[in-house]
Amino acid sequence: MTEKVTTLYEAIGGDPIVRALTHRFYELMDRLPEARNVRAVHPPSLQGSEEKFYEYMTGYLGGPPLYTDKRGHPRLRSRHFVAEIGPVERDEWLLCFRRAMDETIASQALRDLIWAPVERLAYHMQNKAPDDKAL
Repeated sequence: MTEKVTTLYEAIGGDPIVRALTHRFYELMDRLPEARNVRAVHPPSLQGSEEKFYEYMTGYLGGPPLYTDKRGHPRLRSRHFVAEIGPVERDEWLLCFRRAMDETIASQALRDLIWAPVERLAYHMQNKAPDDKAL
């Protein structure tokens, strides 16, 4: 007997929700005064960043591997070395992600499942110590 496995991608509502999540995330980053430092490490237009994040999150949550099909292995940390990411930028990124999730993913239980690994990933992406020394 084969058992059907439901991915987080399917559980949250698939493509429309991932699109809404990533769009809202970048809207918040662009508009919240308390996200100004993380916004500053991004290019003037967030359109390309939003599309890449959408592609990445689609695969990360168990949907089609859009990012890897187009761009290969994510190599997230090395791709982000061009941006100085310290505790402030990390925490602002997490603030935007948490708010975007709260606004777009209906289930608290699913948000909780997504949050823990995303938070660990954000800490992993930090490449600058609090005193401005590179890690």
